Amino acid sequence: MINTSDILKKIIAKKRQEIIQCIKTMPLTEVIEQSKNVPKTRGFYQALKTKVDVKQNAVIAEIKKSSPSRGVLRKDFNPVEIAKSYELGGATCLSILTDKKFFQGDNQYLINTRIAVSLPILRKEFIIDTYQVYETRVMGSDCILLIAACLTDAQMNELSSLAISLSMDVLIEVHNLKELKRALKLNLPMIGINNRNLHTFEVSLQTTIDLLKEIKGDTLVITESGILNAENVALMKSNNIHSYLVGEAFMCQPNPGQTLREIFT
Repeated sequence: MINTSDILKKIIAKKRQEIIQCIKTMPLTEVIEQSKNVPKTRGFYQALKTKVDVKQNAVIAEIKKSSPSRGVLRKDFNPVEIAKSYELGGATCLSILTDKKFFQGDNQYLINTRIAVSLPILRKEFIIDTYQVYETRVMGSDCILLIAACLTDAQMNELSSLAISLSMDVLIEVHNLKELKRALKLNLPMIGINNRNLHTFEVSLQTTIDLLKEIKGDTLVITESGILNAENVALMKSNNIHSYLVGEAFMCQPNPGQTLREIFT
């Protein structure tokens, strides 16, 4: 069995190496300058909230070729076509994996997709440094992901504050009560609960249900991992959850957008 916590350590170590190389290629000062001349963000949080407020499904549809646990999810992988399919299928936002080594992602996937569709985009990446935050803005992302398990409280505060100053929304991802309590100190308007246990790799939707009582009512809660069918959606709706991040259930299907529509209507 793959130990997810070990994978995270390897990913973070690799990220540190990548950041060093990126700085050599393009200094931080240049990335900061570029971040001042980019298109306006599309309102990731607001797009979700607009639907959640009227109890409609708000789906963040993920574009992901591969994962460390399952390997290649989709051999016929065209990020732009998948994004268009999601848009037609009723997705509210997109999540795009950009990590190369572990998820076979690429920054260019996000750049190309933003041109092709009008949906707000989350850069799904392991953000650990301010360089990556500026880079994310330059790429055209509307929201960054911060994974509590990868960051200290000080890092979460610094990176989220910088992202907000650059007009991006911030999605903090937590896996358990300890991480949730840390994330709630930031008082951000939305939070993602990943139903995957980082140590056992098991997925349980009960994780979202159990953690809900710790979150104040006006916080937008996004349930992540384990949403595979309409029954899973019904369970979440019965607990007043209307926002979802879903990837693998779509990626393994011939027509991702059609599967999205089938599961969420």
